[in-house]
Amino acid sequence: MARTGLLATVFICAACGLVYELALVALGSYLIGDTAAQASIVLGVMVFAMGIGALAAKPLQRNAARNFAVIELALALFGGLSVLMLYAAFAWLHIYTFGMVVLALLLGGLIGAEIPLLMVLLQRIRKQAAGSAVADLFAADYVGALLGGLAFPFLLLPFFGQIRGALIVGAINAVAGLVLIFTVFRADLGRKSRWGLSIIAVVVAGSLVGAYVYSDRFEAAAQQALYASPIVYSEQTPYQQIVMTETIEPTTVTDLRLYLNGDLQFASVDEYRYHEALVHPAMSGDRENVLILGGGDGLALREVLRYPDVEQVTLVELDPAMTDLAANHPKLVALNESAMSDPRVTVVNADAFAWLRDRTTQYDAIIVDMPDPDETSTAKLYSLEFYGMAKRALADNGLMTIQSGSPYFAPRSYWCIYATVAETGLQSTPYHVPVPSFGDWGFMLTAKGSAPTPALDPPSALRSLDDATLAAAQVFPPDQQKIDVPPSTLMHPRILEYSQSEWRSY
Repeated sequence: MARTGLLATVFICAACGLVYELALVALGSYLIGDTAAQASIVLGVMVFAMGIGALAAKPLQRNAARNFAVIELALALFGGLSVLMLYAAFAWLHIYTFGMVVLALLLGGLIGAEIPLLMVLLQRIRKQAAGSAVADLFAADYVGALLGGLAFPFLLLPFFGQIRGALIVGAINAVAGLVLIFTVFRADLGRKSRWGLSIIAVVVAGSLVGAYVYSDRFEAAAQQALYASPIVYSEQTPYQQIVMTETIEPTTVTDLRLYLNGDLQFASVDEYRYHEALVHPAMSGDRENVLILGGGDGLALREVLRYPDVEQVTLVELDPAMTDLAANHPKLVALNESAMSDPRVTVVNADAFAWLRDRTTQYDAIIVDMPDPDETSTAKLYSLEFYGMAKRALADNGLMTIQSGSPYFAPRSYWCIYATVAETGLQSTPYHVPVPSFGDWGFMLTAKGSAPTPALDPPSALRSLDDATLAAAQVFPPDQQKIDVPPSTLMHPRILEYSQSEWRSY
């Protein structure tokens, strides 16, 4: 029984350790973006620190039981509070990467010290050949890591969120370590050690419980520190953090803003300029059957539905929480004019890349309204492969518009999209318009055959575009002329490199 209990503790501790790693990776991807870089830094630093921790554990083996308990309590405290501490550093101190590296070093060192001490304790229960003992210990460790890897995305994140999920795992970590030591190895502890560990355990438990109780208040305060205007809605979904803010002042126009993972998606005071430029050039030809990729806020959809001869619109949005918000939140419903409830609309909650792979239907007009390619997960939506599938879904006489970022702030990213689309055989006409909340913002109008001439055929006058302004939008000043850059592919996502480097200063 004692041996089984120890291996069960190894199993639990391994699961907890992997959750701490994944929590740091996930938080970094939400706050900073670039999941690949965040994962590389966290895992690389933690594995390095685990080696240092294993070496540092050598002098601790004399009092293996006591020292293992101390290490588990330290892991529980720092691992459980890791997300909260990093979020606080990001929100109020504007520090993240340095803090993440420090935490990864600390947690990795503590995790690395576990195995040597557990090996000593395992041998005290029953002497084994070194190879057999290592096999038993690592088998429990690796299977436990599998549990942690599955529990984090499928249980902890959706049901508890990042902060509370880490706190719960910290508590489990502490309980597992203390139960093993105070039951199986109680005789190895002196009276002072038992009292000392009990006091430390009470402090750790109090810290974790207190943090859990006040985590909602903390999260609300930290979020508000990141935004200039009051937050009116916030939700952490399995895919992203959704935040809406609203400026309400008696002397100014109300401004509702949507942020995804901290990136501005629209400002209600000028979003019409963006969406008119995105949608209406694609609607100047055939438009009975329209496809919108992205645009879960319903604002591009609002513009499409202005055309009475549109018979069917399919909107593909990854996050069901976003489309639910657009369909049900009163402020957003008012802005998108109840577009999500129109009987002509079919909403599909799916990854647009995977969804396009299985499509055989062709569409008269396609609107590509994706978030900027500054994260690994969105870079594939600006790839040669993605645009190739979009080409297949476009009718022979159809038009497709693509939101393409800023030709002024991110020129290499903008012209990379142009080059990538061209590589598929589609022909594009670039154009750009001023959107005060974003700056100078660019788009591509694409078609099969020859490059299309942007035109307008709206059922009524638009607020920001007419034939003259659309013609002017196709003119680029000398400092914004076309740049020759290679296309972006799944295997070489150049758009991600360009986007991250160009937007870093803004």
